[in-house]
Amino acid sequence: MAHAGTYSFEFFPPKTPEGTARLRAARAQLRELAPAFCSVTFGAGGSTREGTLDTVLEIMAEGIAAAPHLSCIGATRAALREVLAQYRSHGIRHLVALRGDLPSGSLGAGELRYASDLVEFIRTETGDWFTIDVACYPEYHPQARSAAEDLDHFERKVRAGADAAITQYFFNRDAYWSFVDACAARGITIPIVPGIMPIASAARLVRFSDACGAEIPRWIRRKLEGFGDDTASVRAFGLDVVTDLCARLLEEGAPGLHFYTLNSAGLTTTIWQRLALS
Repeated sequence: MAHAGTYSFEFFPPKTPEGTARLRAARAQLRELAPAFCSVTFGAGGSTREGTLDTVLEIMAEGIAAAPHLSCIGATRAALREVLAQYRSHGIRHLVALRGDLPSGSLGAGELRYASDLVEFIRTETGDWFTIDVACYPEYHPQARSAAEDLDHFERKVRAGADAAITQYFFNRDAYWSFVDACAARGITIPIVPGIMPIASAARLVRFSDACGAEIPRWIRRKLEGFGDDTASVRAFGLDVVTDLCARLLEEGAPGLHFYTLNSAGLTTTIWQRLALS
């Protein structure tokens, strides 16, 4: 039975002709699932930015709504104004607004220090033209000094004009619901959509999680370690774990799911079919 909710996919701009072909093939498969939208990550460099726009325009030409990520770190207001005008000229109506990471070799944080500043800037410049999604961290941002400080940052993004939030991926449902409850206690009522990371590789999951502060529960980490190089077992176990996580989140009232596809369709499609989302 299909669950009501917003289901979306994240891609990153490919850097090689092979990557472009692989992403097009993945999108052709995922398009059959009729997602609400697809988001496309945004690099700090100019060429990566162009890759974001190119990928977004391809997705829109395929009949799916697309939302470019927009990062403010290291950027000037003038540069951001230019990007927003470019996106508007192409009829893009949806953004994922992020602080982003400072590019290596960069000296300054730019004119806008926080994602809340970026949301406020987008609203000032463009009014209600864009639907704006922001990020949030059920297990708290690795640079936050405390849980309360992290909630303060998130609340500022919401008050600045965010329409919805997408979480960092997690495997602990209690962390998500505790975060949602803490937000509700502050009067934050926008949809908080769980970010979902299918497990294709134990090594890659550990690398990503160490970098972004997402916790891999000990029992999952130990199971994955036990499979060693047995990729088939890693994928089968990962599918069971992540499908169960998604099913329980939806049963408990989550407003949808956002899949971090890593430009691959197979695992996301299998989870989707097991959940009977279409």
